[in-house]
Amino acid sequence: MKTSTLVALGLFSFLTALQADNWPMWRGIQGDGTTAESGLPQKWSATENVLWKIPLPGPGNSTPVVWGDKVFVTQAVEKTGQRLLLCLDRKTGKQLWEAGTIYREPELTHATNPYCAASPATDGERVIVSFASAGIFCYDLQGKELWKRTDLGKQHHIWGNGTSPVLAGDRFFLNFGPGEKTTLYAFDKTTGKTLWQHDEPGGASGESKEKKWLGSWADPLFRKVGDRYELFMSYPGRACAFDPMTGKQWWTCEGLNPLVYNSPLYADGHVVAFGGFNGQGLMVKAGGDGDVTKTHRVWHLPKVSQRIGSGVLHEGHHYILTDGGIAECRDLKTGGMVWNERLKGPGPRGQNWSSLVLTAEGLCYAVNQGGDAFIFRASPTFELLATNSIGEKVIGSMAVSDGQIFIRSYEHLWCIGK
Repeated sequence: MKTSTLVALGLFSFLTALQADNWPMWRGIQGDGTTAESGLPQKWSATENVLWKIPLPGPGNSTPVVWGDKVFVTQAVEKTGQRLLLCLDRKTGKQLWEAGTIYREPELTHATNPYCAASPATDGERVIVSFASAGIFCYDLQGKELWKRTDLGKQHHIWGNGTSPVLAGDRFFLNFGPGEKTTLYAFDKTTGKTLWQHDEPGGASGESKEKKWLGSWADPLFRKVGDRYELFMSYPGRACAFDPMTGKQWWTCEGLNPLVYNSPLYADGHVVAFGGFNGQGLMVKAGGDGDVTKTHRVWHLPKVSQRIGSGVLHEGHHYILTDGGIAECRDLKTGGMVWNERLKGPGPRGQNWSSLVLTAEGLCYAVNQGGDAFIFRASPTFELLATNSIGEKVIGSMAVSDGQIFIRSYEHLWCIGK
């Protein structure tokens, strides 16, 4: 089958899922935080507009995914070494089944990043989840194991891992890293077979006395550019694109710092990428070949605020929340700041590590570590519409589906609806 046909099938599956109001991956159906939905709830609390909340076995940073009448979320139980995928009834929150594995070997991470930080991905027939060093597992929607890959090696970094599977057509992609082993994989989703891999230099895990911080926690983004398909990635020092069918690198552009926490974005033929601590930012025209730093880079920002969550693009502007809880709007033509506003709720923690969700009517949703959720307009003029708090620690991002909002706190999984 021709490459164009295979990828077209992937795009068709995206459209089918979109019509079904599903949230099948970490950043939704398009992989960039956008949703075709509108009219989501704008007011809730720990008791108001809560359709249900269910206790979780422990803390976690992953985002739930939704398909039809089921909600899936990953969960670690550190005392027992369990790495779990939980399946819940969407209407009630009742647990339908759990599946997973036991992994008792020491795995490096940070106290702010519990195990099972990766979010699941589903196409309505199977659910794929990365349990990091414990392997990649695939289950059907009744919890039966279909295949597993436990031969990929260890993920080793002082801050742990958190990259999630990205589905497209007959395959899925995974940034297996950071650390000494940093590999971008393409797998066959039905068998788990490796279709191709790109080995990045990788490097320091942050343990040495010199503390050479290095790594990318970005997820790849799949798009059509002109007459070809590109898989965008953000790595230490650069943004780049690969052929999603073969793994060949199409182009690379310098301009990022050694630590990259958020994922690339794409709009109108251009890729936007930002680094994290002591960060840099850039926009580059996609569709090039080789090193396009001098020919295709539109702008470069040598210093931006620390950001861990990913942003969204809307009508010529980039929106994101910084680590410190400040919402930013930048002009995509120049990279210049249009506005930046601190978002402060009643919760004790103003920090934000979650990624934005953008609705069809141009509203941005995000939740900070204090459990304070903010709704503001994606507009060159700042307008905060609502602040809603559930009063529990939240590091993961929201998921939205069919008029409902799903929030995973360190204590509960919440379903918010009118």
